[in-house]
Amino acid sequence: MLADVSEPDILPTMPDSAPPHDSEMLPTRQCRYPDLPELSPQQLHSRREGVFLVLAGLFLGTLAMLNILGITRFIKLFEIDFDGDPATKATVFAVAVGVLPYPLTFLCTDFISEFFGRKRANRVVWVGLLINVWVVFILWLGGILPGFETVDSSGELVRDAAGRLPVFFEMRALAFGAVTASMAAYLIAQFVDVQLFHFWKRLTKGRHLWLRNNGSTLVSQIVDTVAVILITHFYAHALNLDPDQALWPQLLVYVFTGYAFKLVAAMVDTIPMYLGSHWLARYLRLPHSGHDHPVVHTPLESVG
Repeated sequence: MLADVSEPDILPTMPDSAPPHDSEMLPTRQCRYPDLPELSPQQLHSRREGVFLVLAGLFLGTLAMLNILGITRFIKLFEIDFDGDPATKATVFAVAVGVLPYPLTFLCTDFISEFFGRKRANRVVWVGLLINVWVVFILWLGGILPGFETVDSSGELVRDAAGRLPVFFEMRALAFGAVTASMAAYLIAQFVDVQLFHFWKRLTKGRHLWLRNNGSTLVSQIVDTVAVILITHFYAHALNLDPDQALWPQLLVYVFTGYAFKLVAAMVDTIPMYLGSHWLARYLRLPHSGHDHPVVHTPLESVG
């Protein structure tokens, strides 16, 4: 069994007098699968870093996309008339369009946590925060630079007949609200997800993948959903609320709807988590969750 599969083995560093060499960072240990050939250190390194790059890229790309889409549109899932009174409005259950790809980010961090360890998962989370800051900076910069929009005598942008600003500035205002809300919620929720994932992994001694996958995601999503809804309303004022109805019941409906969507998504992603973990363990020559495999020390080959 590998002592710590989350951190691939590193060869002893060469003396200071020796020139640096690519082989210093090549992994030298892999799990033996009877139906699979052993891989060279170069192949192991290429596969493991390639998979990490894909997972991190999916995570960061999805994060940037959902923060731009954010609260630009709300999707009505369904509505229920609880009291049956036609004089009162039915309760509408809706989610922001930016929520749709969000569950993928937790699946990616779970894969990274499973195969590359907590440190790399936390690094990806921090880079995701920097992506948020970068998005805000570009939106801010694009708004202050001179453009071709019509302005009035006071220098304010002229609104159209519907009372809307030019498309970029409408999107910019909504994205600022979405990013501000998601930055706070995301940072808390993603770290909660990573920490709980490893807590359950230690508690179950590496078994019961479904428990740490769902347990970490479902708890972190409570934190994320509540924070996003509250910040989106009280800071961005972007929720579609009825001023004639009580505020908190409407906010709770948004929280319930958003969390219910993420709950279903988390349950569904157990399937790709199991299938993906099984395939990736074999592809990366790492042990399956909760199972022992013989360890093979691969010979170091020249890469020069």
